[in-house]
Amino acid sequence: MTRPVPLIVRSTDPVLRDGVTAQFRGRSEVSVAAREDDARVGVVVADELDREALTACRCFLRSDGERRVVVVVSHLDDHALLAGYDAGASGFVRRREAVPERLVTVVLAVARGEVTVPPDLVGGILTHLSRLQSGDRAGTTSVGLSPREADVLRLASQGLETSEIAERLAYSERTVKGVVRDITTRLQLRNRTHAVAYAVKHGLI
Repeated sequence: MTRPVPLIVRSTDPVLRDGVTAQFRGRSEVSVAAREDDARVGVVVADELDREALTACRCFLRSDGERRVVVVVSHLDDHALLAGYDAGASGFVRRREAVPERLVTVVLAVARGEVTVPPDLVGGILTHLSRLQSGDRAGTTSVGLSPREADVLRLASQGLETSEIAERLAYSERTVKGVVRDITTRLQLRNRTHAVAYAVKHGLI
């Protein structure tokens, strides 16, 4: 029997948090973790994907490259979708569609490493991913690399170790590791070597 996927629901609004958490109760496919450290999937609930919600996505992903994030929001369009994807989210659900069956389906999908978006927004993200795959830098601002990420991978591509990259950029080693983890999580890459190869292949560094 497959083990349930441990998840945790996060929201600045306790009513939203408790409401979505209740949707997962009693479902054998998932389990609601008591602590964030025990969760594999974070479910971020908000009215919209504002800075606070995007920060919540990044914070959950920062500590473990195997983690995934689902966002449940009232307002979701192409712009919000790409902002959420850039923050590392890989599952997107509108609150009006957040019934237990839908939520569980999306959580299980992202736990397998899939990206799940509402049908009407599929075209937008496919276009963006297509541009990324083709190395179109003009089309990769939302899912490409930030200047800091590019700097880290550029030095990594030169064979520098984490400590050397940190010294060169005046960062802590923890920050460098966090940058790499953010990249591999967001772009669903295996490790630092894979991230460097991906960035070189697509002209991002």
